Amino acid sequence: KNKSKRMRINCCSFALASSGAFLASSLASVSAFSSPMATRGASSVASSASVARPTTRSVTLAQTRTSTQLHQYSPMETQIEQGCVDINDLYTPRDVYTMEAWATQYGMQKADGVELISQDGGNDYSLMTQSGASAGQSLVYVPADIVMSSVSAQQEFGGALQEAEASIVQIDQRAQMGSQYRLPLFRLMVKILSEWEKGQESPWYPWLNSLPRQFYNGVSMTEACFSCLPPYAGWLTSTERVNYTHFLRALRQGRQGYSPLSEQTIMNREVVKWAYNVALTRFHECWLPDRAKVIGPMADMLNHSAEPNCEITVDYDGNMNVQALYDIPAGSELTISLGDPTNPTPIFAQYGFLPQDCATIFCKAMHLEMQIRELGYEFT
Repeated sequence: KNKSKRMRINCCSFALASSGAFLASSLASVSAFSSPMATRGASSVASSASVARPTTRSVTLAQTRTSTQLHQYSPMETQIEQGCVDINDLYTPRDVYTMEAWATQYGMQKADGVELISQDGGNDYSLMTQSGASAGQSLVYVPADIVMSSVSAQQEFGGALQEAEASIVQIDQRAQMGSQYRLPLFRLMVKILSEWEKGQESPWYPWLNSLPRQFYNGVSMTEACFSCLPPYAGWLTSTERVNYTHFLRALRQGRQGYSPLSEQTIMNREVVKWAYNVALTRFHECWLPDRAKVIGPMADMLNHSAEPNCEITVDYDGNMNVQALYDIPAGSELTISLGDPTNPTPIFAQYGFLPQDCATIFCKAMHLEMQIRELGYEFT
């Protein structure tokens, strides 16, 4: 998220600020958790002027009825060294502009004046309109050809995911957790891993290469972090971590011929966690023609605001549109809502930041439910 609209925070600094005291042993155990958070618009990737990509697509995306042509970058242009995206490369400036050029070649369109900007030297990026926009105006269009969808992933992998998905259902049942609504996220995660394995052979390589490497949401926290947080925040963040571990267990249980991924990928815990975080922090939920979780390159650069000025829509063909909710002055950041502005704790657990334009803070009374009810108040 953009620094001006959020609070960068880690669990240690929050605990020290909120309680005024912290056990030395806990501080030592969490000392490694000290880097600034990377969210939808924050991380580091290798830089290059352009990237080569295949002339044909390796997958067929569901709901794609557009006639968008896939263009080949000139072989005279700069090439990125062959191989998978290095998720351990944490400090190289992000290369979002190669991703933008790639998306444009696929048919992504932006309204005049819409630009990628960074206010911190290239770690955080967001979209801004330099010329303003009118209510209802389409500001970003992402064709279905490059929209990554959980529905198309399910169709692409077919029965290859059935064993792993059955494992998720069983694991969640034992943990008394609902799984059905989380299966689309699992499919999206597997799709990201599948494309990551292909390296530069993947049509999505420029997008994958522009993504965050580090995340500081609940999935990336430790038990020490959870204990630092207020009860409600600790519960939500630890739940995100549990969801990830269930996905990882399901992948590994089904690895004997039941997964489209290589065993080397499945056993790489950091790569799986990275793919899970990418899916978790960048998806958009759509309902028609089918319920699905989708990610649209460039549209996923929109940041959160308690008072958003844009919304994302997906049409029946799977194309994604970013539209202005009202007249937007020139020089304004384009924003969407990532959650309830009156309850920022789920946003913190999923995305790893606290929005600064939200008047509320963590709920610290979750463990006092009985006392609150005894006083005659509702606990919601």
